[in-house]
Amino acid sequence: MDLLDILTDKGLRRELPTREEALAVLATTDDQLLDVVAAAGRVRRQWFGRRVKLNYLVNLKSGLCPEDCSYCSQRLGSKAEILKYTWLKPDQAAEAAAAGVAGGAKRVCLVASGRGPTDRDVDRVADTIAAIKDADGSVEVCACLGLLSDNQAERLKAAGADAYNHNLNTSEATYGDITTTHTYADRVDTVNKAHGAGLSACSGLIAGMGESDEDLVDVVFALRELDPDSVPVNFLIPFEGTPLAEEWNLTPQRCLRVLAMVRFVCPDIEVRIAGGREVHLRSMQPLGLHIANSIFLGDYLTSEGQAGQADLDMIKDAGFEVEGAEQTTLPRHRARAAAGCGGHREEDACGTGGGCGPCGGHGAAPDATAAPETVAAPTAGDTGDEARTDLVRVRRRGAGTELAPNA
Repeated sequence: MDLLDILTDKGLRRELPTREEALAVLATTDDQLLDVVAAAGRVRRQWFGRRVKLNYLVNLKSGLCPEDCSYCSQRLGSKAEILKYTWLKPDQAAEAAAAGVAGGAKRVCLVASGRGPTDRDVDRVADTIAAIKDADGSVEVCACLGLLSDNQAERLKAAGADAYNHNLNTSEATYGDITTTHTYADRVDTVNKAHGAGLSACSGLIAGMGESDEDLVDVVFALRELDPDSVPVNFLIPFEGTPLAEEWNLTPQRCLRVLAMVRFVCPDIEVRIAGGREVHLRSMQPLGLHIANSIFLGDYLTSEGQAGQADLDMIKDAGFEVEGAEQTTLPRHRARAAAGCGGHREEDACGTGGGCGPCGGHGAAPDATAAPETVAAPTAGDTGDEARTDLVRVRRRGAGTELAPNA
C-alpha cells in the first residue's frame, strides 16, 4: 500500500497518520500533486460532502497592537500603511456583519487587535454579539480578541458567542523567533480556556514564514492534540513594513501540499483556507476547495481579498455548494457537544473503545516505508517564479471606512 492509499484509508477511519507520513506529503513532487489533492479530496468528501462554509471577518479594532508578532501588519512598530481605528460601535459592526451574511456567510468572525481584552472590551463585544444576533439569530459568531483572562471565555459564551479563535501559528520550537511579547504556552492556554467554557475552539497556523517541514508538521500535530473544531490555514501575506516582508516562500503547489497534510491529520475537522489564499494559491484556488471545506468570503482584516461574488462563482464552477444556515458543519460525531475526549466526541466515536487524545492515535500505524520516492518541492525562488507582490493590497473598504464592504 503506497503513501496516499495509507493516508486515505486512515482519513476515512479518522486515524492519525504518523509524523513520517505527514512529512512525506509535504515532500511529494509536482508530478504527484493531483494524486495528493484527489486523496485528500476523498477524505474531505467523506466528512463534509461538497459543502463549503463561508466565514466573514469584521475587524472591530485595527492596528496599534502592543504585541510584536513578526507576521502581522498591526504589530508594534509596523510601518505597513494599514487602516488604524479604535473600537467600532455595535451598530457599525452589525452593519458590517450583515453584508457578509447577505453574501452567504454562515459565521461572522469578530476580531480586535491587542494582547487581549479588558473586561470592558468583553462588554463591548457582548453588545456587538447581541446586535448581530438580534438581526439574524441563525448567524454563528466567533470572537478573536487575543489572550483570554480567567472567566472571560465564560462571559463571551454567556453573551452568545459560539466560538473563539486563537491560532498557534507555528511550532513551539520556533515560536520565540516569531513573537517575543507572549509565549506559545499562552496561546495554548487561551484555546483551552475557550474549550473549558463550552465555546467551539478555532485554532490554526500560518505557513510561509520560513519554517521547516518539521515545524509545519509539529504545529498541525499540536493542533490535533488541542482538538479544535476548525483549523484556519493562513498563508503569510508579506506586508511591506513588517519583519517578514521578504518571506516569499510559497508556490500554489506548496500551499496545496500544506492543505492536504492538514486534512490528513485533521480529517473530520473544519479546515479553512484563510489569509493569503488569493496571493499564493491564485488560479489554483478551486483545487483548494477539494481539500478544505471552509473559506473566508471577501476581504481580510487588513488586506483585500477577491470580490465576494468571485468567491461564490468559484465555488459553483468547481462543483461545490455553499453551506446553508440550517446545515451542520461538523460530522455528527463531532457536532454533538458532550463531555469526554476533547468535549466533542461520543464516547466510542473512534471505534477503538476508549482512550483520550488524538482520535485514532491509540493503535499502531501502518509502516510508512511504502511511501513513494519523493523529493523536496521547489520554492518560488528555486523555480525562478516571480512573487506576485501586486496581489498584496491593503484593505481600504468595509469596516472602519466609508466604503462598502467587499462581500
